[in-house]
Amino acid sequence: MRTADWYARHDWAVTPDEEAQLLRLIASIAALPQPRRKDLERLLRRYPRERGQFSKDQLVAAYRHFCDSGQLTFDAGVLRRLQMKPTRTISGVATVTVLTKPFPCPGECIFCPTDVRMPKSYLHDEPGASRAESHGFDPYHTTLSRLRALDNIGHATDKIELLILGGTWSYYPEEYQRWFIKRCFDALNGVDAVSLEEAHHLNETAVHRNVGLVVETRPDYVDADEVRRLRSYGVTKVQLGAQSCDDHILELNKRGHTVEQTRQAVTLLRAAGFKIQLHWMPNLLGATPESDRIDYLRLWTDPGLRPDELKIYPNALVREAELVQWFDRGEYQPYTDAELIELIADCKTSTPRYVRLNRIIRDIPKEHIVAGSTLSNLREVVKQRLASEGRACPCVRCREVRHATADVIDHVNTIEYETRGGRELFLSIDTIDGKLAGFLRLSLPSIDPFGPTAFTELKGAAIIREVHVYGPVVEIGREGQSGQAQHSGLGAKLIEAAETLTRAAGYQRLAVISAIGTREYYRKHGFELSELYMLKALSRAA
Repeated sequence: MRTADWYARHDWAVTPDEEAQLLRLIASIAALPQPRRKDLERLLRRYPRERGQFSKDQLVAAYRHFCDSGQLTFDAGVLRRLQMKPTRTISGVATVTVLTKPFPCPGECIFCPTDVRMPKSYLHDEPGASRAESHGFDPYHTTLSRLRALDNIGHATDKIELLILGGTWSYYPEEYQRWFIKRCFDALNGVDAVSLEEAHHLNETAVHRNVGLVVETRPDYVDADEVRRLRSYGVTKVQLGAQSCDDHILELNKRGHTVEQTRQAVTLLRAAGFKIQLHWMPNLLGATPESDRIDYLRLWTDPGLRPDELKIYPNALVREAELVQWFDRGEYQPYTDAELIELIADCKTSTPRYVRLNRIIRDIPKEHIVAGSTLSNLREVVKQRLASEGRACPCVRCREVRHATADVIDHVNTIEYETRGGRELFLSIDTIDGKLAGFLRLSLPSIDPFGPTAFTELKGAAIIREVHVYGPVVEIGREGQSGQAQHSGLGAKLIEAAETLTRAAGYQRLAVISAIGTREYYRKHGFELSELYMLKALSRAA
């Protein structure tokens, strides 16, 4: 069924002949045994529209129209072939990044670039920063534009992780913080709420549900009050700029905090159920490749650290940073490409299996770099290096199923490790060929770092800090392909295993740090909303 409003919604008109051409084009793409970029380009030339070639977003929009009208049967594999950058939602959620406005930073780091048009540490021509600037750093319009862009290129947008970046979040005025997050939720909900609380309530059943909310801040700005405030906003993950685990290196680079302050921040955040992502920077002033190898191991051997995720940001010598003065005096030398590749390869292979390496390089435009590596594809280069040496990275990101079907082993694996606050259990379900189909992070706390009055709802409870099932985002209302991880009951199986282990450890309650948009999911599993967490009373083990 052809409808005028459908064409208007996608800002292009299609004649009957072009619609027939689109059907032939999509059928040809679907029939390709192993499609490559040049195959798609060849077919676009073979089946043109009347005024040039069809664009990829037009292909995606047309495919959805044909499926909705019954002319084609939906196939997630065909949609992936038509998509641009399908890896954006390969981990199970669609990420929307929103940048805060330019604002002073309390830090004086000598490696950090200063661009008056941007929040501290960001450059105006980085992709995310450029998009934010084009929208006047307005959170509503930035969020809405990203939703539309993802939808136009074929990505499901019903499960959204909001990633709020820009300087030190905790240094912004509290009034601005609440307004910023509310406007992000307003864009997800399609409704302007009266308050943040109302926006949260609307999002529980919205079309675009928030399944994760992430902010970044400094370790020395995290205390009990800040942790509670973050939870009231709906935050589920915090990125901390640790940068180094060596106090001497931190002092040389004027970082302004100590390793112990990082430990304290991690302990508080973990006790409150947050997912913890640290930033680590090799090649700082005073470091060497060998000292960085030792420093990397401290992340995993120190019970006060042991983050869930890590971003590796090799220090890039940019012209906007104070560190250039040390370079000009011959007191600082960036690593060569060979040194950096070898270092990162060694770091990746020594990463624990419960950790996700989200990034191993920051995408800084080459024209800003004064000296040192400009490898923007460092991850791929390191991957090839490891493969040539018969080594592999065991991290979560490198093991997730991605496009593979999820023929899983019928049991839950457990990795246990100690932290300052208690025991951590990493529960996972793997595929037969060793890929990671889903996991759950369970905290069994032994101490309460908050005192008698804060987070009383968590007293005596174990905490589910994350449940994640991998595979491409499966749209609500559409069935996944046979064997696809999402919507196949793996999450329920992981929660059941967590309940069993919680009872065995002697806890009578299980809490979960639910994102706003996942509350309905946890209600189906018997959890009830308390104040800031969802809780479930557990019967005693038989």
